[in-house]
Amino acid sequence: MTVSKQTIFSVVVLVLVVGAIVYLESRKADIPSLLGNQDVTILNEGERVAEKEKKFEPAKEISTPDGFINTDGVTISELIGKKIILVDFWTYSCINCQRTTPYLNSWYEKYADDGLVILGLHTPEFEFEKDYDNVARAVEKFGIEYPVVLDNDYSTWRSYENRYWPRKYLIDIDGFIVYDHIGEGAYEETEQKIVELLNERSAVLGEDAVTLDEKNPEYIQDVEFDKVQSPEMYFGYDRLQYIGNTFLRSCLDSVCDFDAKTDIQRNTFNLDGSWQIGPEDTVLKNGEGAIILGFSASKVNLVAGTDGGEIEAEIYLDGERVDAAYKGADVDENGVVRFGAHDLYNLIDLHGDYGEHVLWIMIKQPGLQAFAFTFG
Repeated sequence: MTVSKQTIFSVVVLVLVVGAIVYLESRKADIPSLLGNQDVTILNEGERVAEKEKKFEPAKEISTPDGFINTDGVTISELIGKKIILVDFWTYSCINCQRTTPYLNSWYEKYADDGLVILGLHTPEFEFEKDYDNVARAVEKFGIEYPVVLDNDYSTWRSYENRYWPRKYLIDIDGFIVYDHIGEGAYEETEQKIVELLNERSAVLGEDAVTLDEKNPEYIQDVEFDKVQSPEMYFGYDRLQYIGNTFLRSCLDSVCDFDAKTDIQRNTFNLDGSWQIGPEDTVLKNGEGAIILGFSASKVNLVAGTDGGEIEAEIYLDGERVDAAYKGADVDENGVVRFGAHDLYNLIDLHGDYGEHVLWIMIKQPGLQAFAFTFG
């Protein structure tokens, strides 16, 4: 059988092509991981902006800031065209925000040099969170190094039509809001979007591509949300739903004596002692007192504080002084918590054991201001 030279040449070319394809495919694993392994296609500026105007809202400017931390001042407009901006609405006593903060810190550490700016818009849930020193103390406590802006009058919050803590918006190189996430979670998705936007920025500015850094943050709090059966419970009458005591309307904004029920129901709290229920908190006004809570969760936190000095309280779980195995981070080895600065205090930590329990907070002197229970 005779084979022509042309046929031999064609076969050789085919073999070379197939070999090249195999080689290139084998090299894919060595290519740095960009967001979603997607190519970044960059149009000219006019076309790019015109396309985005059809899909996205433009970023909103910071409005009437009440103070800055970690910066002398910042505007969103000065960053557009230079940086990728993550706007995070938070408030420091919010447990959901506290569980999100390690991820924000990690992203800032990993990607700030690549063009990421995080702006923490601190919009207060409670009146005490308007205080600059309180916020500055929380920023230091949580190791936050990115700029924080106080939004005490909710003006920036309203500009973004926000209603949640926390909430994250991503603003791209051209100043458009291209990503929006409410609440906790979706951390992997959010980080991938950050890297995608950083690579668009790099292409526009002619800088090196950015790789996805898969290092996880430290000190994260894992929560199995489907096992947390207790909702947030507020003490102020503006949002008072879960109190177990029966009381007269005349007790609002007035001092009344409360007697705790002996039968504590799940997802209710009972007051014992002389208390005054105000718009956003309930205050122990005279003598000793107690708060008794029926809950179903693994962790219990109380947002509380005093107007001066420390107030001690003993913590009991299911009728016994809480032991070292189940005490929260803010409770000492003797089962005592010392309330002082307005903050979130972790009282119980069952370390992933979710179930129904009864918590007693035995308060030794008047002056404690209780704002909310939160759970994990």
